[in-house]
This record gives sequence, structure tokens and C-alpha cells, in this order.
Amino acid sequence: MSLIQQLVKKGVLDKSRATALEYEVKNSGRREEEIITEKRIVQEDFLFGLKSEILKIPLKSVSSEEISLEALEMIPEESARYYSMIPLAKMDNCLDVGMVYPEDIKAREALEFLSRQSRFSYKVFLITISNLEELLKKYRAFKKEVSKALAELETELKEKKAETWEQKSADIERIVEEAPISKVVAVILRHAVDGNASDVHIEPARDKVRVRFRMDGILHASLLLPLKTLPAVVARIKILSNLKIDETRAPQDGRFSAKIEDKEVDFRVSTLPTVLGEKVAIRILDPTQRKINFESLGITGRNLKVIERALTKSYGMILATGPTGTGKSTTLYAILGLLNKEEENVVTLEDPVEYFVEGVNQSQVNNEIGYGFAVGLRHILRQDPDTIMVGEIRDDETAFLAIHAALTGHIVLSSLHTSNTLGVVPRLIDMGVKPFLIPPTLAIASAQRLVRMLCPYCRKKIKANPEIRKAIMKEIESFPADMKKKVKAPGDIFVYEPIGCKKCNDTGYAGRIGIFEILEMTEQLAEIILKEPSEAKIQEEAERQGMVTMKQDGILKVLQGVTSFEEVIRVAEEK
Repeated sequence: MSLIQQLVKKGVLDKSRATALEYEVKNSGRREEEIITEKRIVQEDFLFGLKSEILKIPLKSVSSEEISLEALEMIPEESARYYSMIPLAKMDNCLDVGMVYPEDIKAREALEFLSRQSRFSYKVFLITISNLEELLKKYRAFKKEVSKALAELETELKEKKAETWEQKSADIERIVEEAPISKVVAVILRHAVDGNASDVHIEPARDKVRVRFRMDGILHASLLLPLKTLPAVVARIKILSNLKIDETRAPQDGRFSAKIEDKEVDFRVSTLPTVLGEKVAIRILDPTQRKINFESLGITGRNLKVIERALTKSYGMILATGPTGTGKSTTLYAILGLLNKEEENVVTLEDPVEYFVEGVNQSQVNNEIGYGFAVGLRHILRQDPDTIMVGEIRDDETAFLAIHAALTGHIVLSSLHTSNTLGVVPRLIDMGVKPFLIPPTLAIASAQRLVRMLCPYCRKKIKANPEIRKAIMKEIESFPADMKKKVKAPGDIFVYEPIGCKKCNDTGYAGRIGIFEILEMTEQLAEIILKEPSEAKIQEEAERQGMVTMKQDGILKVLQGVTSFEEVIRVAEEK
């Protein structure tokens, strides 16, 4: 009896729908499992649980981290994909094999042939379609792929004279287009994207080339390449980025796009000459990660309400502050996404354009031709904009123009380099902005840092030790009144600590989230700016309006189990 008929028997499917599905299976040539899952008639786990009962084969769910490379080598990738089967584990000479279609006679014959050829016994388990798709990625074992490509390259190098790498750029371009080097670069980029890395660093050392991925803000050594491959790897990246491959003495910047796992990913490239050779830094800009809401950024509670109030106004300046790499651009893009409407003219001026946003007119500054932020902003104001995003306010002229734009009825988003929100007003005044112009233009100033989130699979709830409890209680005492009401502080305070598991590569952390403080323009703050715009006076007003500091926001996230106490202290207290 087919699975469709079994679903009818269980009352999950009516007969007319079942007949239509059987007709589709017969005429499409596709498996009934694929069609039932695709149409979401029942949950995949339920469907395969039913199939497990019918075939009397145990259903198993396995994560890719559990499969060893030794086991994986027992069945070639081509056979695994074609017959929808994959090794799950190897114990002595017995192989556990996961199959989506164990009833398929050809798949069984292929497995039997492989077992005779490689002399192993096997035990069959049923796995779901989605589990198979996840496990097939394991064949792309990073170091194994790179090692194979490097072996090909080594063979190629032996066949070429030592002076090959010093040939003219046309010869270098021809060499790096060949398979081995192209494959090395492709593998590095794909695994960086698969691992959710934000940056890739390719760095020459005395005897090796070091490849490191930045994940959750921390750099991790991922691979060592032979030093002789550096010129070819760098040249390949330069060709992709449309940079000059024969220019090795000066820094260059570029970008390129590539299709990885059926999605377009942008890569921003920067080269830097060092005494040991050229270093390459690649920023990974995954457009799918821009579809993000405020909650996932870490903006909640009072901070969220303040931003929402600012966005109801038809003009005003929203400034994001903080050091480089603290997520300011991400926050501005999230706000930009809410302001990007069909009836609005949204224009940005960026250095460089990080993410392409549908419906937004994005312009990139080019200082080499005199097209900087100030010049670009003057031209944008002639484009009848409703919302303007300026990547960064770096000088007096840009500050003046941004203030002028907000004063004349535009919403202006930008970033500023100050350590916290209290320094925003003094910084603007230092840049020559008249104090009386700030209250009618500045809507909110937001400062932020990024903390690593605890891995939800292995974090451990523990009772805070006396030292941590004392520090947390001190912060709770200084919480704004509204926030203090929501935090229960019993005798014992519980926090979470990182443990480490296969899901998080034994780091104990997975992903990052922001901790924020947001200062809102009020009548009281306007008065302070006009009379005595010192950080001390602004802090008094911040406390009066119930502003949550970054450290307080971080402590709240510690109590919620989002991050660890040590992580908040590490990030919030750095200057």
C-alpha cells in the first residue's frame, strides 16, 4: 500500500485529493514522498515515521557533525546523490547507511555492490529528504577539498618553471583561471559563507599562507596554504574583483558577486601590501541576512519604542554611534527597510555600498574624483529625496549639510564615531554645528556594541557566584524605574555559561546580538544643549528620561540567557 493510501486510511487525506496526488506522481515521474512533503500535506517527520512503520526500518535523524570523514569515504558522493543514501557511522567494519528510499531495488543493489567492493557490512536506516540534503553538504569537507585542489596545483607547479609567477599580468591571469587555484578560492569562499563568517583574511607568513575566518566577531585559523600559492590566490581574487593584478605595491579595493547555494552573495575585497607579500581581507555581504527585524538585532522594550516614535516623524536625524565593526550599518539598514516605501524617494550615499536594497537609490562616494560625502550630499539634496542615508559624518561640511537636510524636512540616517550617546551632542558642536540647530534636527542618538550569543544547544544555567551576583545587583539597582519593575531579583541569581558542542564548534557561542543605548530628544535635553551641553548634564537628562545604558541592556540579556556575563563585561566596558 502506498503512502498516499496509508494517509487516506489514517483519515489525514480525503479520497479525491489522494486521487489527484496519485495522478501527479504517475505523470511527473517524481516520488510520492517529495510531492507530499512539498505540498505540506503532513509534516515530513510524520510521513517518514509512517514509512518507517510500513517498512519496519528504524527512522534516524543525524546531524552532519556526527558523520566522520572516514565513514563518508565509504560511499562516493555521486552514488550518494543519485541513490539518495549516505553513510551515517562506521563501527569496525560495519557501516550504518541512511536511505530515503530503502525500498528502491536499484539503490539496494548499488549499496550491495559497494559493500562487496570495499568489503564492509551494513545496516540500513530510514532518513528524511531534508536530513539527506543537510548531510550531503558534509561531502564538502573544507580541508579535504582544499587539499585535493592543492595537490593538483602542486603537480602543476612542478611542470612550470620557478619564474612562472613573475611573468607578465596576462600570463598570471591565464594561470589563475586554471582549475586548481580557482577551486581553492571557490572552496574558501563557499565554506566561509556556509560557516556564517563575516570576513575572510588571507595573510602571508614567513613560510605559509594563513587563512582565517571571522565568526561571531572572533578570528579563527581555518587553513594553511603553501607560500608559493600566494601570488596566484591573490591574483585570482583580484581578477574576480576587477583589480589590477600587476599592482602589488599599493592597496586596492573592489567587490564581486558569486552564486553560492542558490543565492547571490556579495564580497568586498581589500588588498594591502605587507613586507611578506599582499594580504587580502574579504568582507562577506549576504543579502539574505539583511532581512532582519529589530528584535533579532537586540532592540526591545524602551529602545524599540523610542525608535518607533522617531520613525513616525516626517523629518529628523537618526544617528548610530560606536566604533568600527559594532553593527551600526546593520541597524541603519534595518531602519532604512522600514522607510523604503513605493511613495518615498530614498537615496543613500555610502562608502562603500554594502548591501544592494531594492527600491533604494544607492550612490557610492569616490574620493579619487572628488566625489566625497559633502559633495555627494549636496547633489542628493537636488534629487527631491524624502529619506537620506549618509554612511558617515566625517567632517564639518558633511555635518552641516546633514543638519540642514533634517532641518528642511528630510529624514536623515547616518553614523558618527563616538563611544556612547552622551558624546554625540558635544561631537556635533566640535564639528562646528551651532547648538541651536541640534534640538530641532536630532531625533535620536543610538550607541551600540555586539556581544556573542550563547549557543542554545549547550548553554548551562548556573547559580551566579557571589562576585557576579554583586555586580549584577549593582546594575539592577541603577536600572530605570520601568525596567526595574520587570526584573525580579530573588535571593539567588541564575546566569548561563558557555559549554561548547558540535553545533557551535565547541565555542559555546553562536551568532551575535546588539546591546544598545538610545538617547531621545526632549524639551529638557534641548534646554541643556542651549545652556550647558556637557556630558555630565546630558547624562542627568538621560537618567531622567529612563535611558537604558549599553551595560544595563547587556545585563538584561544575561538574565534572559541570551549572552554570558563575561561577554557583556568584555564588550560594554571597552572604550
